Amino acid sequence: MKLKQSVASLSGIGAQTASRLNKLGIHVIQDLLFHLPLRYEDRTRVCPIASALPGMTVLVCGRVEFIDILPRGRKGLICRISDDTGFISLKFFHFSANQHNTLKPGTLISCFAEVRHGFAGLEMVHPNYQIITNPEDFTTEQRLTPVYPLTEGLSQATVRKAVKQALHLCLSDPALLTDWIPASLLKKFAYPSLAEAILTLHAPDETVTVEALQNGSVPALKRLAYEELLAHHLSLRKTKSNAKIWLAPQFTADKTAIQQFLNALPFSLTGAQNRVIAEIEADCLMPHPMMRLVQGDVGSGKTIVSAYAALLALSTGFQAAVMAPTELLAEQHKRNFSAWFAGFETQVVYLTGQLKGNARKEALQSLADGSAGIIIGTHALFQEAVQFHRLGLIIIDEQHRFGVHQRMALRVKGQQGDLRPHQLVMTATPIPRTLAMLQYSDLDISIIDELPPGRKPIVTSVIPAERRAEVIDRINSWVAKKRQVYWVCTLIEESDQLQCEAAEKTAEQLTLALPNVRVALIHGRMKNADKDAVMQAFKNHQLDLLVATTVIEVGVDVPNAGLMVIENPERLGLSQLHQLRGRVGRGDGDSYCLLMYQAPLSDTARQRLGILRDSNDGFVIAEKDLELRGPGEVMGTRQTGAINFKVADLARDADLLATIQQTGDQLLHESPEAIQALCDRWLGTSTDYAEV
Repeated sequence: MKLKQSVASLSGIGAQTASRLNKLGIHVIQDLLFHLPLRYEDRTRVCPIASALPGMTVLVCGRVEFIDILPRGRKGLICRISDDTGFISLKFFHFSANQHNTLKPGTLISCFAEVRHGFAGLEMVHPNYQIITNPEDFTTEQRLTPVYPLTEGLSQATVRKAVKQALHLCLSDPALLTDWIPASLLKKFAYPSLAEAILTLHAPDETVTVEALQNGSVPALKRLAYEELLAHHLSLRKTKSNAKIWLAPQFTADKTAIQQFLNALPFSLTGAQNRVIAEIEADCLMPHPMMRLVQGDVGSGKTIVSAYAALLALSTGFQAAVMAPTELLAEQHKRNFSAWFAGFETQVVYLTGQLKGNARKEALQSLADGSAGIIIGTHALFQEAVQFHRLGLIIIDEQHRFGVHQRMALRVKGQQGDLRPHQLVMTATPIPRTLAMLQYSDLDISIIDELPPGRKPIVTSVIPAERRAEVIDRINSWVAKKRQVYWVCTLIEESDQLQCEAAEKTAEQLTLALPNVRVALIHGRMKNADKDAVMQAFKNHQLDLLVATTVIEVGVDVPNAGLMVIENPERLGLSQLHQLRGRVGRGDGDSYCLLMYQAPLSDTARQRLGILRDSNDGFVIAEKDLELRGPGEVMGTRQTGAINFKVADLARDADLLATIQQTGDQLLHESPEAIQALCDRWLGTSTDYAEV
């Protein structure tokens, strides 16, 4: 088949260019068709210079008025051109003597670049320009110019030429591109055929505007985004059925051990916890690997559920590994698991990057010889030196913080012959249903939708920063009642350093303002040992007020801390604020969260803080967050190993997710051969990531 031929078979593509295209995932001609433009340039019309505004990327034509080399500072070539409406300066920092000679006063040229403010009015820096020798022959482009994703050594011209050849092949025989989307669906949504959609995106005709392509209203774009989302969904579903091919250890529940474990707990399990445990138990009795995601709101008791799963592994003679994203959380898991398994003949071993020397040697030895049944740690668990004796269960906490490659590495470690460990993934960030359908179609999902009895809802107030003095007074009286407080300083422009500096300054100010209160500070740039020492002192009530950055978002559990102040909450997402707020409300007393914002608030920020004030339900909050901020933000899709889309944009195309599952079912029944074809077309070789 022509479209399956190597790109090297196209004219002008030698071995070196082919290998550069391979880096972009372009191996065969069909890959070129699906290597879609990032954006478009409008060179279809000449813009009068007076109409060009800063920020616009436009094509202008004018005659050179003068040209000069700037002697001061950074050496540069400056050239001013004008038309009947005005003038604009062109700046070149890299230039040749030839350029200086050809851009003589009086020469007519066309320039394309972004317009910006300069010292002497508007300017273009390093524009694409062309000398017009005969104005009669000058023509603008007929269509928008596509701009493609590139890699080092590849130019736009090379990719455009290659795509043009691929399009020519495709148009000469439209049957070469099979349309796998059911005709009924194309008709229902008024989507164009696949060949038409691809042609529109590579070479939009004059009816298509740059704005329409950016906001996603072009039917061709919607149709391809739909197909891409469908391919990702199908790939994960395929992974789920492929997982059934692998064998896993069958855990047998030891009734005596389970009874001993439950009797020793200082609390009884909720109905929701028992339901999720039954689902896990059923999975682990099967001879295939469990792949289950447990979602539970802050404080719903996911950790004890994972400990029960670890007990099943131990009862059958297997090891369980618990991976947490931060040392703070890993340390807490170690304390909990050590207490819960105190009556059992097994070692609970702690392994992080900070563990050195003999302690590390001993820990590694106990993993390899099997004397350690439960291993708790950070990403240090999948370093090469770590060898497990019989790993039967992997528990990953706050999974969205780990990259896909890290989770794969741990799974491969546990593989022995045909046996793969069971996987239990936990998150306290509720995932809206529509997103779960796309990102987690490979996992069975359990939800702990009930809080332990006696938990009182946290009273949340939204107040302006002008009332800071009142808040400080309130802390004084709160500490006088022998209760503790968190003061959270939020992120400043994504900068770790600035965030820590802000927290340090706040801690100093509060120490001065509250002389009778024991104040301490914790932030991400502190050494882990120092962080743990501060946290332990706070837990033991040797401190009253803990000033912290968002480092305390997960896993910190101090029941006596019932008041939290969050500064500039408008900077954070709703789900993150909800996570932070979940650090209070863990004891018997009343709990409060004060969201102290900087006025004036935008309408969206006001709306978001209002949602948080009115609801304590993480799932409700996550759905609202999705509506207001879009899926990319909610999922944190900037993480390593997040799904990368060629056309789809989760924020723009969220409405398409609603029918994806249904279409997937339809294809499975009506044309199962379409599934592999769609995955190959859109995902190429990246489908193995779906296995974690």
